Amino acid sequence: MAFGIKRNELQLWKEAVSRGELAFLTHYWIDPRFPDIKSVTKVGCSDLDKLSDWCTSHGLNPQYIHHRQPFPHYDLMGSKQIEILRKEQLYSHLDRFHLTYKG
Repeated sequence: MAFGIKRNELQLWKEAVSRGELAFLTHYWIDPRFPDIKSVTKVGCSDLDKLSDWCTSHGLNPQYIHHRQPFPHYDLMGSKQIEILRKEQLYSHLDRFHLTYKG
């Protein structure tokens, strides 16, 4: 279950993904399969080659891309989520969702 985002934020993410841009959307998330995970960042891009290359450049396996059209995305969770948000300088995501990082 996703929560903690505004409709407009989701719409902007969808528009960017549809344009073939890499877009990041972080939200609170509850899933019994991952009891210690409280948030997820969806990295979306309709250009699957670009998304796959982005995954590879960050040491992520593109095999785990969710091919959900029209918004394919890769889910970041846990320490990898924090690491990549830092690399992408998305500090507002880290602050807003209370993800621990060293600035």
